[in-house]
Amino acid sequence: MDVAHKDHLLAAFHGLLGAAALLLCVLAEALVFALQRSMTLYLVPVSAMLLLCRYRRRRAAGGSIGLVDFSCLKPPRRLRLPVAALIEHFNLIDCFDGGSIEFMANAIQSSGMGNETYFPPALHYLPPASTHAHAVQEAHMLFFPALDDLFAKTRVPPSAVGALVVNCSGFCPAPSLTAIIANRYGMRSDVKTFNLSGMGCSAGSVGVDVAAGVLRAHAMSYAVVVSAEILTVGWYFGKDHGKLLLNCNFRTGCSAVLLTNNMAAPVKYRLVNMTRTNTTANDRSYRAGYREEDDEGITGFTLGHGVGRMVSELLRAHLVKLSLSILPWREKARYTAALLVSMRRRGQDKLAGSSVSGAAPMPDFRAAADHFCLPSSGKPMILRLGKGLGLGEREMEAALMAFHRFGNQSAAALWYQLAYLEAKGRVRKGDTVWQLGIGSGLKANSLVWERVAVADDVAGGRAGRNALGPWMDCIHQYPMWDT
Repeated sequence: MDVAHKDHLLAAFHGLLGAAALLLCVLAEALVFALQRSMTLYLVPVSAMLLLCRYRRRRAAGGSIGLVDFSCLKPPRRLRLPVAALIEHFNLIDCFDGGSIEFMANAIQSSGMGNETYFPPALHYLPPASTHAHAVQEAHMLFFPALDDLFAKTRVPPSAVGALVVNCSGFCPAPSLTAIIANRYGMRSDVKTFNLSGMGCSAGSVGVDVAAGVLRAHAMSYAVVVSAEILTVGWYFGKDHGKLLLNCNFRTGCSAVLLTNNMAAPVKYRLVNMTRTNTTANDRSYRAGYREEDDEGITGFTLGHGVGRMVSELLRAHLVKLSLSILPWREKARYTAALLVSMRRRGQDKLAGSSVSGAAPMPDFRAAADHFCLPSSGKPMILRLGKGLGLGEREMEAALMAFHRFGNQSAAALWYQLAYLEAKGRVRKGDTVWQLGIGSGLKANSLVWERVAVADDVAGGRAGRNALGPWMDCIHQYPMWDT
């Protein structure tokens, strides 16, 4: 039976069951009235109806969400652009001055990026072809191979997908990106589509939240979340150093994730926690990352002054909220005790007139998750964030190596990191994975997954080399700690 028909039949059955229960309660109420029984008996059918409504509401809101599988695009090798070739490309474009080229060269060389990252075809041209048509071609190049791989490995047909979410910050064509995908795969007429733009690197988590909400609210079994950044129309051709960083770090990539609310189906991961925090109401936070025109009228994305401080404040608020949900009680008790001791010591130092020294204690987040996927903002930022979270070299490895191999792929980067962990064979049944995304606004979003399937033996399992995903030809070279 077609999955879409099955979903509709199941929804109709649940609706019929609810109507029958409601009718039974009404008949019971009428019977109590007809037989002139005690007034207290009137409360029994009413209570039953209220409990039924509450149960159905909680069931709809609290249903488990599973991750069936995901795919990450490995672009064709002809799109590879080594660092030396990229810097030469900057010189040949003839739109950057010497200071801008030197700034970008230093930023790239200090970021920890390797020589195997990819640019879209239009940016290989001299001069680059930043046209709408080229941007649509880039979307096709990104979306279709990733989705073909996802549908092939999960054996779920496109006709079974009830919801489609596409994350792309800077490109919003008409027809929409979701329409491009729905048309290509002949998706059903009632597929619910959502385009998320301007969300930045945290959009992958937002997309999962949107898809999970739709799965819980509607009669469907599967939702797909596609994350990519169209660089063809996102490049900056001016001389404002605050806008040139996008040219330095962002590279081509795409991820496609299949979610389900049917936990009886084969799934890899179960969604344990989803936490979203934003400080958009704060003007400084709102302006921390901004797309605007420079003095010459050239549009680019600016990282505002004090963005590091604003991100720190955002993370502080986010981690407080998240830790209440994911930290085990043992670690909560340890952290509370350490915090009380620290506060007492600081109070004593103040009374004594001595300077207050020592950093405030931090929870040990390694007690809450076994694996970490962090914002892919370059080696210095990854190390700074990892140190702030109390993570070691191994916990930061996936983020550092994914950035070295593929660069910053915006919302898709977290999935390349999870693919790295899987390719290394580290994620075992019962392990938890924490994906942390930070995006413009500012916003911080976290997803915590639990591995529920037995981990594939990627070296010789039934999936063979295909289980290595985008890391198939290079996983043996990593980690590279001299990057």
